[in-house]
Order: sequence, then structure tokens, then C-alpha cells
Amino acid sequence: MNIQEVKSEKGMIAWLVEDHTVEIVNIGFAFNGGITQDPVGKEGMANLMAGLFIEGAGNYDSDAFQMKLDDAGAEMGLEAQRHYICGSVCMLPKQQDAAFGLLRLALNAPRFDQGPIDRVRAEIVSDIVGSERDPDAIAQRKWLRAIYGTHPFSRPGEGTKESLAGITPSDLLAFHKAIFARDGLHIAVVGDIDANTLRERLDQLFGDLPEQQTLAPVADVVPKLGQLVEENCDLPQTSLRLAWPGVKRSAPDHFATVLMNDILGGSGMTSRLFEEVREKRGLAYHVSSELTLDKLLVTTETRSDCAAQTLSIVRDVVKQMAQQGPTGAELKAAKKHLIGTYAIDRLGSTSSIADRLLDLQIHKADVDYNQRRPRSIGRVTLKQVKAAAKKLLSAEPAILVVGRRWAARMSKETHLAFLLPWGFSWEERIWRPVGQADHADPRSRFAGLARHWRSRRASRRNGAPQHVCRLLQNTLARHQQAAGG
Repeated sequence: MNIQEVKSEKGMIAWLVEDHTVEIVNIGFAFNGGITQDPVGKEGMANLMAGLFIEGAGNYDSDAFQMKLDDAGAEMGLEAQRHYICGSVCMLPKQQDAAFGLLRLALNAPRFDQGPIDRVRAEIVSDIVGSERDPDAIAQRKWLRAIYGTHPFSRPGEGTKESLAGITPSDLLAFHKAIFARDGLHIAVVGDIDANTLRERLDQLFGDLPEQQTLAPVADVVPKLGQLVEENCDLPQTSLRLAWPGVKRSAPDHFATVLMNDILGGSGMTSRLFEEVREKRGLAYHVSSELTLDKLLVTTETRSDCAAQTLSIVRDVVKQMAQQGPTGAELKAAKKHLIGTYAIDRLGSTSSIADRLLDLQIHKADVDYNQRRPRSIGRVTLKQVKAAAKKLLSAEPAILVVGRRWAARMSKETHLAFLLPWGFSWEERIWRPVGQADHADPRSRFAGLARHWRSRRASRRNGAPQHVCRLLQNTLARHQQAAGG
């Protein structure tokens, strides 16, 4: 695949892949900014602005603009992401004059009329109201607040009913002006268009935008791990989500981490997690791991009465990866998988190629990244993958549980398995506060655990069930009797 860097007279740079086999042109663009730029008290601003992208521009109100878009045979959209405002347009080469003209208006002269604002806002509020009855959505909000605290990452991207109500047309115009500027712009184009034509179109589309963005600084954040977030709801299945530290794409061990994740849970049915959770025990239909910008995330769903066992197995698999790493055979298979499926997964259509090129630009990759990627993966050693696994997976994860009040419905043995979210390490098969030294005398383990539960019962209405305390006390008594104490 030949990627050209096309630079316009005004300095805009686009990555272009010419493909004249199909009469279609896909354009992807992104501006630095996104949901993290929402002002405090007006959360949902970026999302609302994105929803109004084709709701009128220039001399065309909402209905007229969308009729013109239909006449041009073009599709156009905008999406607010955490760090970026991303847009796309798909058009026919024969209709590109009309399509480019409409895109130029949407980028440079949005109307933000009150009628469309009220309608789109009402649609978003309706979704918010619906999510208030969705256990997964409720848990997701709790999860973000728990791991990100007061950082902008914790804010709801869709906003709230209250924050959306306070957003005015002038707010949207100011927000648009701050973000839609040339210095924070990334562009990718794929399809039936040549470099000379694109060079002229770039200035036509983006040349009248302000030169510089006006963005609020967003501090780096490290997710707060080692905690439990629980949402109690009467569902037949329990959702489990576990987060470990992630790695930046620019990090030297990025590809080693990618390979480790592929072996752990990223390769689908051949991964370790799938083998242990699904194939051997049939506890879940799906289990996987993925690398995001700031964490490694494991997700699965299982029957509520199997939640403790599933969580224990997931942690065992992760612990084994952290301590021992993968085998040479697993690493060889992961390299083959990541190299062989790349074109199918990421480069299968003009739109997916445009998305990939845009993603590479956003993350400051070189234009020859696709050519270098197989060599970079091939050079990773087993030692490097083991080091990456130990570095990331040795930490205590953050755990999200969405399901029935599991502690009140489990067997006695299962209760012990779930002590880990309250600060106890089940994976080591000893009951001690995480981070403290191992106790040689098992009596001290149970005594400390009993004290822990008693203190939690005193401070929490939903503390340890009585039969758990009795179980701990009886076990401690047996140890004392056996030791003559």
C-alpha cells in the first residue's frame, strides 16, 4: 500500500492512498480536543456539537442541508472521542464538488440553530434517562469515577440532564472555534482521487479555519487500580471487568506488550483466558483482554453463581503470565497472528484504511509504519515479552462487578475467593492484606481476616455475612487446637 503525504499551499498535510478500482472517496479527519475539553458544568458539549454536524450550515437550515447531502449521494458524520473530534465523509467522485462544498460549510459555518439543538439534546437526554436503568451504564459511570477520580476522564461524555440544559448556541460556537483549527488537524484520504486534486481540495475545505486551537490543558492520569467497583442488580449473568496498567504506543516495550496481550486474551479462541475459562470449564461464552491507551482490560460475563470461580481463574491466568510469561511456541503463534491478520482487520476497505491512517497520524506514527510493523513485531524476543508481562500484570487490578449481590448468595468456600476485592489476595491462596508480608503462622492469617471482617461489619451495613465470620472463627479455633494454643 502506497501512502503519499500531500501538502497544500496553506500547509495542511494529508495521507493519501489512491485507489481507482472503485468510484468512491473516503475522507477522515480529526481535531485535537474532544470530550476532555468539555467545560465543568457543561459536560456533553463535545457530544452535542458532534450531533449537530449535519443539522444546518451556511445558508442551509437542517432540512435543506440534509436534502443537499442526499442529492450529492454523500454520507457525513462527526464523533466526539476522549481526546479528539473525529469526522468522516464518503462521496462519489462525480459528485465531489457538491460533497466538498457541503463539508466545507459544515466545518466552517455551522449554524447551531435552537430548533436542532433542542431536538438533538432531547434525544441525548432520552438516552441518558434510559441509561439510568441500565446496570452496565450505571456501573461504568461508577467505574470511571473510581479509577479516574476528578480527572476529566471520569466525566460522562454524553453529559447529564442538568449540564446539557445549560448549553447555549453561543457556547457551541465558542467551543467549535476553539477546537476547529488547522494546527490540531489530521487528515486521511483513500479512494478515487489523485494527489493534485486533493491538494487543491485541502485548502478549499480547511484553509479558512483559524490557524491555532485554544485548548485547556489536560493532565496525564494514571488509573487508580487495586479497588472494587460493584453494581448490584438482579440479572442472571454477572459482568466482570478487570484493569491492569497499560503502556503508551511510544513506549519501547509497546510491541512486547501487544504480543503478551494477544497471548493472554487478545487472540480470541486461541488465548490463555479463552482456553481456561471457556474451553476447559465452560464458565463464559466470551472472555478477552485488550490494550487501551492507559490500561489492559479483561472482560467476561458468566452465571452469577459462577462469578467467584470465574474471577479466581482469570486472576490465576494473569498471575501465571506475570510470573512465568509465555512460551516460545505461544510467542511464535502470536507473531504470526498479529502480522497475518493486520490487513484483514485494519485494511479491508477504503473506509477502514482511512480510519487506520487517521489513527496512525493521531498517535504520531511515521508514514511507513505499516511497512515497518511486521519487522518490529518479528524482532521482539521472549525475554522482552516476559519482562512486559511482569511489569504490567504484577499490580493489583481494579475490578468492576455488575450482577446480583454476590456475597450474599455464595457458598462458604466461594466467600473466601471473593475476599480479594476487599484487600485480600486470593490468587496466592493465603488470606492476608495485600502488600503485607506473608505470615508463617496460619493462625495470624485467620485472626487478621476475622478482625478485618469485624471492622468492616462495624462500618458497613452490608458487611460480611454472619456465616462467614463463624467460618473464620471456627477455622481459627481448629488451628489453635491443633497447635496446642
